Amino acid sequence: MTMRSYPLSKVYGLLEPGPVVLLTTAHKGKANVMAMSWHTMMEFEPPLVGCVVSGRDFSFTALKATRQCVLGIPTAELATKVVDCGNTSGRRTDKFEAVGLTPLPATMIDAPLIAECYANLECRVVDTRLVNRYNFFVLEVQKAWIDPSRKDPRTLHHRGRGAFMVAGETIRLPSKMK
Repeated sequence: MTMRSYPLSKVYGLLEPGPVVLLTTAHKGKANVMAMSWHTMMEFEPPLVGCVVSGRDFSFTALKATRQCVLGIPTAELATKVVDCGNTSGRRTDKFEAVGLTPLPATMIDAPLIAECYANLECRVVDTRLVNRYNFFVLEVQKAWIDPSRKDPRTLHHRGRGAFMVAGETIRLPSKMK
């Protein structure tokens, strides 16, 4: 096999950390939703998720002020709506209405769940030490919701510059993890 140099600007597409999620916030009476793909699991119990939210994003101000959000996990069928959320600012637009997503009340935080997502995670910010330097928030999942009628959902994975991969076949291999 021959290896060749690869542009550093494209590395993100190789290491993509997981499914694209929709992050919702509520601040000063306004709910917002943004597409996000820069996140990673950090701990299992309690579940901790690290995520990067650009300081230029409308959601950044809300997340920093309220220290709470929902991570909605959409399926591939919502791809167009996910991209529309990522291409629209919530500063002047009600993205729920514009994109056609349904907010549902959460039980532990003020940010809404998203009815169309197959899973929703109510989260609180538990560590902001890396926010000023990297816009990196550490979230603790407080409550998890899942639609049990959706079996083997196909999730979206951002590869960069408008390219997405759809999760496909699930394989099961022996594991010693419980």
